[in-house]
Amino acid sequence: MSRLRVPSAPRPLVCRWDLDKTYLQSEFDSLRQLLRTAFERAEDKVDVPGVAELIKAIKKAAVRHGRTALVYFISASPPQIGKAIREKLVLDGIPYDGIVFKDQLAHLKRGKLRNLREHVGFKLVELLRGRVDAPAGARELLFGDDWESDSLIYSLYADVLAGRLDVDRLVPILRRIGVDARLIDQVVALVATAGRQDAVERIFINLERRTPTGTFRLFGARVVPTFNYFQTAVVLAADGHLDVEDVAAVARTLLDRSGYTGRRLENSLGDLVRRTVVSLAAAERIGAALRVAGVLPTDTPARSRWRRMVDAFRRYRGRRRARRAAAPAPRRAALDYDAILDRLRPTGREPSVEGRPT
Repeated sequence: MSRLRVPSAPRPLVCRWDLDKTYLQSEFDSLRQLLRTAFERAEDKVDVPGVAELIKAIKKAAVRHGRTALVYFISASPPQIGKAIREKLVLDGIPYDGIVFKDQLAHLKRGKLRNLREHVGFKLVELLRGRVDAPAGARELLFGDDWESDSLIYSLYADVLAGRLDVDRLVPILRRIGVDARLIDQVVALVATAGRQDAVERIFINLERRTPTGTFRLFGARVVPTFNYFQTAVVLAADGHLDVEDVAAVARTLLDRSGYTGRRLENSLGDLVRRTVVSLAAAERIGAALRVAGVLPTDTPARSRWRRMVDAFRRYRGRRRARRAAAPAPRRAALDYDAILDRLRPTGREPSVEGRPT
């Protein structure tokens, strides 16, 4: 008698979001701006266009497909602003499962003034703590921005989880960055308990400062810089985390509330193809559905700029396939963090992917 095979439940999805510049349009270039941000009321805080709709779409898609999606925020802001942040999340209707803040007052009491600006150690510790408490086998999506060192922090975390970066190699990197010795000890202890799994699928970087996308090449294809949350939604749909209706919902938010046009969204879609972030087939499938939904132009000329770009990409892809037909698939390895730090910041100072201190 044959047994019926019970399909396994989908693996849980954990989404970890930075707060400032990724969810909120915070300004802290000067002390005055920093103080104003700290004392803002919830109703005065402004979210990045499309982000609220995207987070809600991730949750809705998970329910629709019978899987778990958890949303956590990690903020380097002090816990004293936590009340306003939580009220803002409620105002935006954001469903989330946890939020942590950086205890800046504790650093001041210990005289650790440098730790007020050093976020690599703090965020890495919190990411690892979150992984220890995550559901078994959970996949992860990480969301940051190009103001701090999110691409570096998230990549270190991903490679440590996957076992590609052991503590003997990690500790010298953290020392070179200037991470506090106490935090390094915490990282080492957490690595031993966080387990080993290649869990991080994508790292999304919101280009709030419009950092050139080429800056992120050293981080590999896992890191995806995007100019708006429509692009992020398209990539998530191509990866199977969202449906086209979810992408359309994010697109409508940008059209209705943020001054976007259908043509601008179409150009954003074409940019993803040009950078080979999504495949041509996926872009055409999603694009066709979005035209039907009325969020992309339906009167695009047959030889539009985007179509010419697609044709050029087809020719480029054909040549690339021909060159790589006989080449074996490369084994994923840890990033070259020495090269990354050499490029981003001089030895002994905290790196920033933008090439300036954070």
